[in-house]
Amino acid sequence: MLSSIPLSPEVSAGKRAVSRCDSLGVPPFSDTQAGLFRAYLSPAHAATLEQVGAWMRESGMSTRIDAAGNLIGHYDGLTPDAPVLLIGSHLDTVRDAGRYDGALGVMLGIEVVSFFHKQQKRFPFALEVIGFGDEEGSRFPVSMLTSRAVAGTLPTLPAALHDAANVSLHDALHENHLDPARYMEAARPPGTVLAYLEAHIEQGPVLDTLGEATGIVTAIAAQHRYHVTITGEAGHAGTIPMPLRHDALAAAAEAILAIEQTAKDGPSDLVATVGQLELEPGAPNVVAGSVRLSIDVRAGSDAARDQGAAQICAQIETLANRRGVSLTIQRQHDLPATCCDPQLTALLARSARRINGSEPHFLVSGAGHDAMIMAALAPVCMVFIRCHKGISHNPAESVSAQDTEKAFEIMVDFIISFSEKNETEQEF
Repeated sequence: MLSSIPLSPEVSAGKRAVSRCDSLGVPPFSDTQAGLFRAYLSPAHAATLEQVGAWMRESGMSTRIDAAGNLIGHYDGLTPDAPVLLIGSHLDTVRDAGRYDGALGVMLGIEVVSFFHKQQKRFPFALEVIGFGDEEGSRFPVSMLTSRAVAGTLPTLPAALHDAANVSLHDALHENHLDPARYMEAARPPGTVLAYLEAHIEQGPVLDTLGEATGIVTAIAAQHRYHVTITGEAGHAGTIPMPLRHDALAAAAEAILAIEQTAKDGPSDLVATVGQLELEPGAPNVVAGSVRLSIDVRAGSDAARDQGAAQICAQIETLANRRGVSLTIQRQHDLPATCCDPQLTALLARSARRINGSEPHFLVSGAGHDAMIMAALAPVCMVFIRCHKGISHNPAESVSAQDTEKAFEIMVDFIISFSEKNETEQEF
């Protein structure tokens, strides 16, 4: 059932955006009854596209779903073939998620278009709001799949991807009336997108600590993600003497501590995380024979990330040799640091000064965002919104309507300034 948050002067854009995110936090917009999980191409994802599409149309946009399953709302420019200023974020979530990661940026894009539509304001460019289908990679083991398709950086559609239920990506696309053979048609031709603007919760504690409602992003951190398998020898927990064991879990435990310490000893922007751990056979009276774990390494520059990752891999290899276990390390993701466009960032910062009456705080995003992929297609910029205690990817994720309203006002001011800037440049 489609819900309605009234478009009225009594409800601020910030409050409505937050309320809409809240309404998307429960079934049928979640694949789980307890907690929020909205997976790409799932029934909850399809229900969300239907609801958000209805809100887009209420706000003056036409809607479509592209070949990759992204939801797009289009608000015409002054001419039918006008290029696009794209506003967006993602609609999928991690497991046991918060309600605002990704979705709030889409809701704010809708609010911005609604504002201009009510004023009957058009620009030399079209406004589009995009809700990316897959940013988190929480269903299939590849993240940012749909923004890569739009940016034209996905060489081919991965053929062998399966989810935890062994459903293939191809089958999931067919179930959602999408043709895998046409997936790459989601790519935007170069020059058709003038810029990409993304609003997102910070997902960290900096703005909350500083008491700032919003911040301006200058860059998105570089990332490496690895899949590691440690293979030892399973055996009876009561009969194998400690010196003769090849315990894969004990080796993994030492590796996790080494990963943590390497990041602590590195530069302040280096972070490393083990977020997944699976062991076999997983019985209380059996020495673990095999452990699979993930490693996520991030830093503000490619060089710092690469150095930290190299140290981590070397340390794991050393301890594996010492413990007599075998080791495989596979790099799954290699995302370079992404600099936000300096001119757009300066324009966004000027809007923030005008709205907040103070100098904005500039920060590097440690989290990845669709903007880092879209930078291959068009210049990008981002505004961050304070989240309580920096908590994200967690049901305790929280934002205020007042902070969200500030971000909305900044975005509106930015688009007006962007239009004036483009008109000035075209006169010369």
